[in-house]
Amino acid sequence: MTQLILASQSPARMQILKSAGFDPKSIPSSVDEDSVLHPGKAESPEQYVKTLSLAKANNVSDSLNGGDYLVIGADSALSFENQILGKPLEKKIAVDRWKQMRGKTGELFSGQTLIDVNTGNATTKFSATKIWFENISDSEIERYVDSGEPLKVAGAFTIDSLGGGFIRRIEGDYHTVVGLSLNLLREMMAELEYQYTDFWK
Repeated sequence: MTQLILASQSPARMQILKSAGFDPKSIPSSVDEDSVLHPGKAESPEQYVKTLSLAKANNVSDSLNGGDYLVIGADSALSFENQILGKPLEKKIAVDRWKQMRGKTGELFSGQTLIDVNTGNATTKFSATKIWFENISDSEIERYVDSGEPLKVAGAFTIDSLGGGFIRRIEGDYHTVVGLSLNLLREMMAELEYQYTDFWK
């Protein structure tokens, strides 16, 4: 049986896969995202997330040195007012971003790469979902940033955890916003001649 490998340490992505019936193993990539492609140098949000998802999947695939594995690499970024926003990492950046984003809309892009380690075959795709942010107060922003949650996630927000109350609505795939599109994964598995349901535990 082919083992599914998630080239990420993201708890949200792991939870998506487990909730969908999979039993993946996590092997985080050691890719330095900015050294691969800085957001400011990307041609487009889709090129940015596809490039990074491919780099992460390749990094983990290469480390396995062959075997019956299917590696998933993923990356997300928010496109907001012609900027590509990844993880803020610092509190001040997260606060400033939320003050810009509140009451407005953005688009969350998720890039996914699937590599069949046994054959070397690979496919890379992306999905995008439009986000409407609530017009939250300064105190709500401060409290949210103080929680630490927005610092290490693309666009400085989550929809499946503390940040869920700050999202008015979305248009598109919910799982894309969380970090991994299941619809896209099913398509990509079929492209590499795998059956999505065969990976259910």
